[in-house]
Amino acid sequence: MRLLVRLAGGAVFLALLAALAGLLGLRALSRWLDAPGPLAEERVLIVPRGGLADLAAFLQEHEVIAPAWAFVLAARLQGRDRTLKAGEYRFAAHMPPRAVLDLLESGRIVLHRITIPEGLTTREVHALLEAADVLEGPLPPPGRNGTLLPETWLVPRGEPRARLLERMQEAMRTSLEELWANRAPGLPYTRAEEAVILASLVERETPKKEEQPLVAAVFVNRLKLGMRLQSDPTVIFALTGGSNDLGRPLTRKDLEIDHPFNTYRIAGLPPEPIANPGRSALAAALNPADVDYLYFVADGQGGHVFARSLAEHNRNVARWRQIRDGRMRGDDG
Repeated sequence: MRLLVRLAGGAVFLALLAALAGLLGLRALSRWLDAPGPLAEERVLIVPRGGLADLAAFLQEHEVIAPAWAFVLAARLQGRDRTLKAGEYRFAAHMPPRAVLDLLESGRIVLHRITIPEGLTTREVHALLEAADVLEGPLPPPGRNGTLLPETWLVPRGEPRARLLERMQEAMRTSLEELWANRAPGLPYTRAEEAVILASLVERETPKKEEQPLVAAVFVNRLKLGMRLQSDPTVIFALTGGSNDLGRPLTRKDLEIDHPFNTYRIAGLPPEPIANPGRSALAAALNPADVDYLYFVADGQGGHVFARSLAEHNRNVARWRQIRDGRMRGDDG
């Protein structure tokens, strides 16, 4: 009997000793989780898919954590061994293992900027998407101009190109619906698609957002009076077969081209947008400035001067030609 008591007492003692060791081990693991990691400087890594052991080995190999077995043990004890996500992550210097676990569980992956400037054709937008190495997959054939909203888009590495294109299309639809619902009264067009056409002309005439409502007002006033728009970008679009880069100044002969996009010869709007306008140009087309201008010409400083009468416009043109000719002769004055 005494022997059995001694044995039982020894078993309890060993169990208590094991429990104490486990407690000390858990405390050590907790301190390790909150201690600075070995990574000397910030690093962006693409964490691959795989099991927890493979993930821990990858992080140890790239000096994010050490040792790998402690990371595996901590993840399992916390029930996070199946919640860690693959992807591209930015790891801070000396990031504690607990913060690494939090980051991988959150899925806060690195997002890359894809900037689509305003005023590009859809073909030019497709070319930018094709050249973006963080995107993957094919694109459908280019559609109509005026269906994509230019912006700076944030995308994860591996985002399908077609998906980003769909996001741009949806953003254009949403923006147009919102702006069309709040348009100014008395506009000379009855369909939202016509506003996009006008906005594309505004976008190509001036990238200066503060000028766009004024340029839009000139075009709207001309449409109301039955005057031709006489927009140079439409002639360039016609001459190039759908591009916005002629590579040389327009000539008087260029303005005579017989083409449905040449607004020097046709009345009203061109048949389709000549580019993808940004939101500010769309807003200008749907809420132009309340002015009675009918003409504008370059001012020689990256902007334009506006006029109400042809006589005033001709004086502005003469001044612009003096500036232009002076520059061609190398005269800054």
